Amino acid sequence: MTAARRILTALFFGALTHGLFALAVGLMIYHLFFGLSASWGSIPYPYAVLANALLVLQFPILHSFLLTDRGRKILALIGPDERLATSHYAIIASIQLAVTFAFWSPSGVILWQAEGLVFWLMCAAYASAWGLLGLSILQSGFQLQSGMLGWFAMLRDRAPKFPDLPTRGLYRLIRQPIYASFALTLWTMPTYTPDQLALAVFWTTYCVAAPLHKERRFTKIYGDRFAAFQARTPYFIPFTKARHK
Repeated sequence: MTAARRILTALFFGALTHGLFALAVGLMIYHLFFGLSASWGSIPYPYAVLANALLVLQFPILHSFLLTDRGRKILALIGPDERLATSHYAIIASIQLAVTFAFWSPSGVILWQAEGLVFWLMCAAYASAWGLLGLSILQSGFQLQSGMLGWFAMLRDRAPKFPDLPTRGLYRLIRQPIYASFALTLWTMPTYTPDQLALAVFWTTYCVAAPLHKERRFTKIYGDRFAAFQARTPYFIPFTKARHK
């Protein structure tokens, strides 16, 4: 691959990665705010239950698989350059999220709608949850989490440089602030529906369980450093006793 072609390819994947990332985040913010009551899926009930269940399941299953050794090998083989693996991961995750929220088929049932002061308090809580998610992404390594690491390494014609073990900022309070703040975004909207509750329960369970695999990988990478981090830092809830196996 010539230098000019490499640069153009890297820039293309950069635009694709961050464009899809922005689309997915925008769709998630919008549709969660309304408790998935305003999504665009149109499958009639009871078939919508199965369709929505598939949307709920596809994200954690594929997202987790691509973090395994086999999944990372597949990402590296997609091409056109193995350095784009992290960008491919972000692209796939963004498509998964965008599909989930854009094509959810709403039940049409509103369980609770905040009003008056409570509405504004819930809006503030929702905005805060997204703020915490953004901050935790920045503190864990924005290039890695956003997919920039891959295409930027290709642009510079260098190997990707992965960030070190994050231990500052929100990581002083808990070991998994990205998963914890992501879970908060599922519960702080001013509109509650059966749709939102089903998604929130399942994905919150995923947010609690999935990092255990990540921590096993970090134990292999960082050894005693990560063990010390585990010993002094709670897993998911701040100011609780830090425990690990």
